[in-house]
Amino acid sequence: MRKLQIRDADVMRIAIRQEIGRSDESRYDHRLHGVLLVANGQSCVAVADLFGEDARTVQRWVQRFESGGFEGLREGERSGRPRLLDAREWRRLERELRRNPRECGHEQNLWDGKLLGEHLRKRYQVALGVRQCQRIFHQMGFRLRKPRPQVAQADPVRVAAVKKTAPPRQAR
Repeated sequence: MRKLQIRDADVMRIAIRQEIGRSDESRYDHRLHGVLLVANGQSCVAVADLFGEDARTVQRWVQRFESGGFEGLREGERSGRPRLLDAREWRRLERELRRNPRECGHEQNLWDGKLLGEHLRKRYQVALGVRQCQRIFHQMGFRLRKPRPQVAQADPVRVAAVKKTAPPRQAR
């Protein structure tokens, strides 16, 4: 039998690894295949080379399988970093975000990530970056609102003063 070749093998290896990482179930299957190869006599190092993993990772899979069986290879709960605000503070913050920022002592009319970061620093002694503050808006179910420029609704004289293009010339 002749050896089969996959076109663009390097690119396909990357794509396959990304596909494996897409879901909990495919990662479980990946671990299962790795443990099967070890059970068939392959070394953890050989399996790691074949799978593009670290040898220590494959050793962990085997240890998890030995101690927990098939369930040991499934994705577990990841605790992550604990919230900086407790449930009571979280509800209070949500109520504050439903109000106008001016009512909370700020000069802006709309909440954004930067303003929320400043608010959290002053009120709750919590320092978060703008992106993390934007995630908080998303977690609370808020959506981004951008103010409409007032120029479009202003008088024509003001609009003409702000326009980037010159007014059309009069015909002679």
